Amino acid sequence: MNDYLTMLYETLFGFAALFILTKILGKTQINQLTPFDFISALILGELVGNALFDKEAGIPEIAFVIALWGGLLYLTEITTQKWKKTRAFMEGSPDIVIYKGKLIRDTMKKAKLDINQLQHLLRDKDVFSIQDVEYAILETNGKVSVLKKAAYQTPNKQDLKVATQEVHLATTLINDGEIIYDNLKEKNLTEEWLLEQVLRQDYSSPSEVFYAEYIKGKELYLLPFTNRNHKRFK
Repeated sequence: MNDYLTMLYETLFGFAALFILTKILGKTQINQLTPFDFISALILGELVGNALFDKEAGIPEIAFVIALWGGLLYLTEITTQKWKKTRAFMEGSPDIVIYKGKLIRDTMKKAKLDINQLQHLLRDKDVFSIQDVEYAILETNGKVSVLKKAAYQTPNKQDLKVATQEVHLATTLINDGEIIYDNLKEKNLTEEWLLEQVLRQDYSSPSEVFYAEYIKGKELYLLPFTNRNHKRFK
């Protein structure tokens, strides 16, 4: 029984310590996952896992392992932020794999990237032909940034000389039948206004609404729990 309690304490401590370490290192550890970051995460998990199942290792040993490895990662981040010359060595640098519509085979060979892998990465960017690409850059996290040829670029409003309009973010006001009061307050809306909008669309109360989305200047968008016969869904 004591062994299970010890494992419980150590696991909870390891979980809390890793959570705190993630907060300290920042969101870039996940959003900009480089090969070094990926390997670091694997090693950290392995170190903590080994410490948890080592009978001679307790909470002090687990704390030491996490603090040591976390300190090394944090030092690496600080180094790359303060000294720009270390970034290429520590994090890698972007490589141009398509230049003016032509494949740079030497760069692809250096990056261990074959044509099938490149096509897959391009399809992730909604590009289904290499002929459409003017420039393609292989980023340090393994993704590809694409600049299409002028003929294949989507025209914007400035190109079409169309008047632009202010853009508003969508805000959830009802989720799973419950009113999100914080969002109401943020948008300077009242519960009375929301109830009026719900009744206007033939719902008796917010509890009948699965999801409600508000965009300034537009009608409140409502989704019911079921596809019942409703004027908005005929």
